[in-house]
Amino acid sequence: MNIETAALISPPLAILSTDSAHASQASVDTADEADEAKSGSNESEPKSEAESEPLRLGVMASGSGSNFEAIAAAIEAGRLNATIELVIYNNPQARVAERAAKRQIPAELIDHRTFTSREALDDEIARRFKGCNVEWVIMAGWMRRVTERLLSAFPSRILNIHPSLLPSFPGIRSVEQALNAGVKITGCSVHFVELIVDSGPIVMQAAVPILPGDSVESLQARIQQQEHVIFPQAIALAAQKVSATIPATS
Repeated sequence: MNIETAALISPPLAILSTDSAHASQASVDTADEADEAKSGSNESEPKSEAESEPLRLGVMASGSGSNFEAIAAAIEAGRLNATIELVIYNNPQARVAERAAKRQIPAELIDHRTFTSREALDDEIARRFKGCNVEWVIMAGWMRRVTERLLSAFPSRILNIHPSLLPSFPGIRSVEQALNAGVKITGCSVHFVELIVDSGPIVMQAAVPILPGDSVESLQARIQQQEHVIFPQAIALAAQKVSATIPATS
């Protein structure tokens, strides 16, 4: 198995190569079709993923927006049943605004420097997202800590991606931390956001080996490739788990 393209899914604990993951999904799809054929048309049956309403996403980004683009591409390709209702960015020079404009997705600047507190910033972010009927908030390279104001506005519906195999190397400069620690494998994690930075329950991880001679830049680039693979999958998985137990926010 090529560990560089492996995804560690939790829960349950399993390592799947990219090809194996596709094969597994195909098996699930085939099984679902067989079950539907057996049961016939039954209005009382729950809707399949394809028939369910798309997830209404709000994306937060501070930089280039490559993870935003990966999510948008997955939606366009039919791999993620969702729409991106609004992109919020806090850096006037963030390239994510250009990427959103090319896809005709609304993007709004909310510069954190103009707010007197983190709480005031999060109140405004929540207000903008609520105005667009956003259901899930996706932090795709958002370089600010969030407060209880945003968490309470979208309870158990905020996801973040972090460039390490959490709980190892939380916080800033995670790739540099991994190199300095001398570990042989690092990666990336999609997790639910909580007040303590990078501490929330993990949805999905991808492992990336550290190669001899790796620099921060070379390792970061390979980690980012895996971020683009697992983030759309993790959004779908998280929504599937949460929707069964927690009603959508109003």
